[in-house]
Amino acid sequence: MNTHTGPLLTTAQPDLVERKIAPSLERRRLRAYTLMLLIDAVLLNLAFALASLLYEGEWWEPRTMLAAQTILPVYFTIALYNSTYGVRALGDWLFASRKALIALGISAGLLNFVAFYLKANAEFSRVAMTLGLVFSAIALMSFRRLVPIIIDRFWAGRIRNQLVINDGGPSFSLAKCSTISAAKYALDPTSHDPFMLDRLGKLLRNQDQVVVSCPRERRASWAFLLKSSGVYGEIVSEPAHELGALGVHRYSAQERTTLVVSTGPLGLRGRITKRLFDIVVALAGLVALSPVLLLVALAIKLEDGGPVLFVQRRLGRGNQFFDMLKFRSMRTGKLDLDGERSTSRDDDRITRIGGFIRRTSIDELPQLINVLKGDMSVVGPRPHALGSRANSKLFWEVDSRYWKRHSLKPGLTGLAQVRGHRGATEEEKDLTDRLRSDLEYISNWSLGHDVAILFRTVWVLTHENAY
Repeated sequence: MNTHTGPLLTTAQPDLVERKIAPSLERRRLRAYTLMLLIDAVLLNLAFALASLLYEGEWWEPRTMLAAQTILPVYFTIALYNSTYGVRALGDWLFASRKALIALGISAGLLNFVAFYLKANAEFSRVAMTLGLVFSAIALMSFRRLVPIIIDRFWAGRIRNQLVINDGGPSFSLAKCSTISAAKYALDPTSHDPFMLDRLGKLLRNQDQVVVSCPRERRASWAFLLKSSGVYGEIVSEPAHELGALGVHRYSAQERTTLVVSTGPLGLRGRITKRLFDIVVALAGLVALSPVLLLVALAIKLEDGGPVLFVQRRLGRGNQFFDMLKFRSMRTGKLDLDGERSTSRDDDRITRIGGFIRRTSIDELPQLINVLKGDMSVVGPRPHALGSRANSKLFWEVDSRYWKRHSLKPGLTGLAQVRGHRGATEEEKDLTDRLRSDLEYISNWSLGHDVAILFRTVWVLTHENAY
């Protein structure tokens, strides 16, 4: 079944979209933050060593260096939480210096406070400590001043991906940004065409900031799309209550105002935490379950000689398509690539081994590979086939909020599944119950929540609606 209702790309061919996909700068920034952490540690130690040499007459005097190594973990703890190591700190040395000095000052104050109550002040030389802090402050500020210069030299000053989409609104541009025409790429915010949404998702991939300039009547539609895509988005506009703006940015040089309408559900720390959790669980799962995977693969092959895996296009993060893996549970001549027909009890398409692996959810295990590839998470909204329907309606026709569930990566399991919302979607309520749980999960994400859902999944691996 082809659910594409609008025209395919005419003015913007697929290869043109691929060429416009921005490279990810997240790894580059993470390397920069790590290097800054290491250099800060070296600078703090050298500053206190110099202080000990000048005051005590001994390089790396033990008492003075003890103070440095005591203050360092406290400094890093505070610095990691006050944006000392953040995107803005890479390009704005005054901001970065201010944050580093605040972290250093608070660390020194906490150290002095603890030392006072432990009666350990005598262990530290006040003069050497003061000199060490002064030298540390000078070193940290000097290094912050060098960071933008180094970035300009080696990265051409580019630390963020910024995209401006011109959809017929006021003229707008940002320094070192990419600008595209909505018409050239056939982007229509009022359309629910999944092919258009996949195209937009690819263009928004790896973007740190997206600004849309459009006519007033299209602002609400663009705001909805940006929220659904899970990106930080702004719309060039005067404040409008119906957009649910999260903030206002004023670009004085252009006399333009934008409304922040989306930020993405997870910040950098949350994305890193969730990704590490996914990798650890997926690797452990593949190793621990490898005998089961091999036995099931062998059983499928022996039953009818067909392919072991079933590959189906699903909707993923940012409304982009990806190929989801499952153990094949249907007869080779009756595979449903678009998911237009929901599985029913005693379905004549399902093989004998297929019925067993579907009832026990074993057919979903190959998606651990999707998790390692980065297409999916261990926990998240379950991905749906393009032709999935509820009461003869496509899912997005039942509730337009459906697209918002794709602001996070889809999951092997999710809040909807552990609540028992599984199986065929015969009625609209079957979808809306899942959608409500998915949106609740996205709004309240935490690592602890993911762990709890993963454990609860064990109790719903077999379910009366799993067939």
